[in-house]
Amino acid sequence: MVVLTGSIATGKSSTCNFLKREGYEIVDADKIAKEVINKGAIEALFGPKYIKNGDIDREALGNLIFKDAKKREILNNYIHPLIREKVYKIVAKLERESKRYIVDIPLYFEGGGYDASIVALVYCPKDEQIKRLIQRNDLNIDEAIRRVEAQMNIEEKREKADYIIDNSKGLGNLEAESKKFIKYLESR
Repeated sequence: MVVLTGSIATGKSSTCNFLKREGYEIVDADKIAKEVINKGAIEALFGPKYIKNGDIDREALGNLIFKDAKKREILNNYIHPLIREKVYKIVAKLERESKRYIVDIPLYFEGGGYDASIVALVYCPKDEQIKRLIQRNDLNIDEAIRRVEAQMNIEEKREKADYIIDNSKGLGNLEAESKKFIKYLESR
């Protein structure tokens, strides 16, 4: 199993889009999280104010978990086993069908519990993450810093990864880095 990880605003989604165009199936843990999360469980864990119009108020829940590490841990302990179970089911099917795939797990190092043969990190420096997050999500600098710092430090992830896809120099460079990554995978 090849895992692609990163941190908020490092360019993982852009990398996945490129890999899709190159014929890789992407198993998206964030998408799976949205499918397996249960509004009843969210209400039980965090209260009714996180349910809006009969569904999870993702913005309010996001604000809560980025501000409160204990609440983030509660959410992660609830949802990570559900995501992992579904990821493995999808991976087993793709392997039976002999398809090329990448498992996109943004919180791979934070969540753990996966048996990956290669872990690739989409990397850009922390100051670049903050700048991109401010632009992308229209956040103030304090909120952007809080969200970046809610995840494991990108430099720590860099030390743990098997392969680095450098996204510190823009989209053209990211495409070149992604092509190098594909060559790396195909040579193994």
